[in-house]
Amino acid sequence: MRIVPMALAASVLLASAMLSAAPPSAPDDTAWRTLEDLTTEVGPRLAGSDREAAARDWAVVRLKALGFSNPRIEPFTIRGYVRGAEAARLTAPFPQNLAVTALGYSAPTPAGGIEGELVYFPTLDALRAAPDGSLKGKIAFIDHAMKANQDGSGYGPFGNVRRVGPRIAAQKGAIAAVIRSAGTDMHRNPHTGGTGWGDVTPIPAGAVSLPDAEQVARIAAKGKPMRLALTLTGQTKDNLPSGNVLAELPGRDPKLPPILLACHLDSWDPGTGAIDDAAGCAIITAAALRAQAGGKPLRTIRVLWAGSEEIGVFGGADYGKVHAAEPHALAMESDFGADRVYGLRTSFAEVNKPLHARIVAALAPLGIVEQGGEVEGGADIGAIRKAQKLPVIDLMQDGTRYFDLHHTPDDTLDKVDPAQLEQNVAAWTAVLRIVANEAGPLNGAN
Repeated sequence: MRIVPMALAASVLLASAMLSAAPPSAPDDTAWRTLEDLTTEVGPRLAGSDREAAARDWAVVRLKALGFSNPRIEPFTIRGYVRGAEAARLTAPFPQNLAVTALGYSAPTPAGGIEGELVYFPTLDALRAAPDGSLKGKIAFIDHAMKANQDGSGYGPFGNVRRVGPRIAAQKGAIAAVIRSAGTDMHRNPHTGGTGWGDVTPIPAGAVSLPDAEQVARIAAKGKPMRLALTLTGQTKDNLPSGNVLAELPGRDPKLPPILLACHLDSWDPGTGAIDDAAGCAIITAAALRAQAGGKPLRTIRVLWAGSEEIGVFGGADYGKVHAAEPHALAMESDFGADRVYGLRTSFAEVNKPLHARIVAALAPLGIVEQGGEVEGGADIGAIRKAQKLPVIDLMQDGTRYFDLHHTPDDTLDKVDPAQLEQNVAAWTAVLRIVANEAGPLNGAN
């Protein structure tokens, strides 16, 4: 929720009300309390860190207290990233500091940093077109033009500046790469996130805030040589501890394959991971419980609070491997914040079209309508979905402001609108009351 400028006392009262009160119209406050307590009592949950470990322990205790059966941790290890010192400064032609953060899996600079000529590329394609070896001894700056949209689809193409831009710069000989953050805000908050190297030797890689990126672009347009001093001392480390948290609400017929609901427990560390993805864990957990009203559903509902999604979807991959031989009925995931659900997509086979129609009808009173396009499912259910060709349901959330907050220091509890969070829970509950009581086979179209 955005708070407009007002007197300080009024701001404090409003913030206090948000943090202490459940949504007044909510049938229960499970989602809000789960979200509030996870972000407050645990806070940031960087994959492989001691805080992610604390979050797993916290989740087991909380799920047990909520009445879930057999809450447990399934451990695994990861190659993760440990953050270090971060600083960037243009030293020429107009000296000034830039707000920067390291990308996950960045190579470290020396403790004293590095300095080099900064070469501006307006797009990722412009970098791709640069001659091999042309960046030797230089630092690449990669710009882009991501804009906000409801379905968040811009993150795919423009997010590639972060995912593969530093690797391409390294292939061209660069000693470091800096990108315009993959985001849509205009705050001096850089957006972190992982980058990939393949078989290329990593170089230091960071992201600057969008206002700083525009400053770099303006300076580049003046045609004067630019130089950048960069310090990023974080390190990639192997064999860091992580794990998934699982729990069930048993159904009336234990022989039927369960419904799988997923979120991810880890978060990037600049904020407290409220929208990404404590909100998702709160939504699926509250909905699973609310679907029990009036009696147990026919099918068991399993929640998966996956670990280490942000740094490489390790939790989803581990779940897919460990549970590959265990039949599942259907999978769903919540990992796009907490703003209202506006659309529905399913991947049911033709035989389940009547079931699809019932879901469409149940969601219509909430203002949710069927959308065209491909069903995505979600990262942490990807492995098990592929292994078992599961049907999935996308409850599409409004992502207009999601990439203002995503992977930034602004990903905090106050950005969550309690009423919209409740609408998410209501939508998930409506779907679960149908699919968890479906006795017949549930089949995916692919």
